[in-house]
Amino acid sequence: MDGVLRNNKVDHRYEMVEQGMTSWADYRLSGDRLYVDHVESPPALRGTGAAGRLMAALAADARGQGLKITPICGYAAAWLRRSPEFRDLVA
Repeated sequence: MDGVLRNNKVDHRYEMVEQGMTSWADYRLSGDRLYVDHVESPPALRGTGAAGRLMAALAADARGQGLKITPICGYAAAWLRRSPEFRDLVA
């Protein structure tokens, strides 16, 4: 389903499908800390905001679970710095 966040626990990644293509964020969970290791969108979705929408949904999900986010991925770190509504989640 387009635009819906899916937590693929088997592969340890959040996924979001848009236009039939999947953007994803690889993660590790340790206690109340969500480590975001890598964020990627297919080439056709790059520049469309797909990765940002994925990060917004991921951050909202983390907040709902009471998790803090430690961005390992440069994109995730930059996105969190630019997103004041989620900055309180950065650990």
